[in-house]
Amino acid sequence: MAVTRIASVDDAAALAATLQENREFLAPWEPLRDDSYFSVEGQQEALEQALEGYARESTVPLVILDDGQIAGRITINGITRGAFQSASVGYWVSKSHNGRGLATAAVADIITIAFRELGLHRLQAETLLHNTASQRVLTRSGFRPFGIAPAYLKIAGKWQDHVLFHAFSPAEPPDSPPRPGYPA
Repeated sequence: MAVTRIASVDDAAALAATLQENREFLAPWEPLRDDSYFSVEGQQEALEQALEGYARESTVPLVILDDGQIAGRITINGITRGAFQSASVGYWVSKSHNGRGLATAAVADIITIAFRELGLHRLQAETLLHNTASQRVLTRSGFRPFGIAPAYLKIAGKWQDHVLFHAFSPAEPPDSPPRPGYPA
């Protein structure tokens, strides 16, 4: 059962309220944000930008729902076509909705969108080294860790190392045997 839908500018008030309620909870996992980000106007602006990216086919912004109520966000970012056919995914779920499987269900929705609808080859996700909850969501969803990126993103006001994860389209397994004459 899908727990996501495309975000709308009409979601600004609900997202602002959810973000205000979860500001402290999300702070260790997010970039520093000024107060305007947590306002209805700030969320309206963020959603407008995300939907412009959606129109350009460079992003897919979704809200995570629990019984029709907004519980978080998940986004396919940086869709790159050509030889790469890849994108990254980022998400958050409110504290009151944590531990209920919503993030795992939302990642499953994203995988379906990325591989079946968009025809992508690869998805990448990153977590802080100590974000074991997100790491469990990703591994349960078929993502595998493939490296550590030092000082990868500026989170909570400082450049922090991240574990990099990736998943590949089941239509194109990454572990195909080498062709004769090519190195393994």
